[in-house]
Amino acid sequence: MIKKADRNDLNAVTELMLCLWKGHDRKELEKENERLLSSENDAVFLYFDKENAAGFAQCSLRHDYVEGTKSSPVGYLEGIFVAEQYRGRGAASLLLSACENWAENMGCREFASDCEISNSASLKFHLKLGFEEANRIICFKKYI
Repeated sequence: MIKKADRNDLNAVTELMLCLWKGHDRKELEKENERLLSSENDAVFLYFDKENAAGFAQCSLRHDYVEGTKSSPVGYLEGIFVAEQYRGRGAASLLLSACENWAENMGCREFASDCEISNSASLKFHLKLGFEEANRIICFKKYI
């Protein structure tokens, strides 16, 4: 079952996000999730196996330039995670479809995402679910 998360799902959303984004501070993530769950420009969907929240997808509307797109706003997959024991059941595909449907209902004609250049598992996932590679970039920084 897929459900759009609301404030009552704050704990489940935070727990799942901590599995994907290890090292984040729980309190800071909870505060950010409170904002996300009440935002009109963001959505979080949960995948449930019976009563267990076993996966999530976070998406947003991006009004700034999104690499490889021609319209605005663009629906954007910010993160997706399915607990290991629930993988291989199509949960990620269902979560992505929920995000795409939400973005389309919000007026988007395009949907985008990204991954680290070294994350071959994420690249494989994106290609399998119909994304096409738009570009590769290397980001730089320096202290001044």
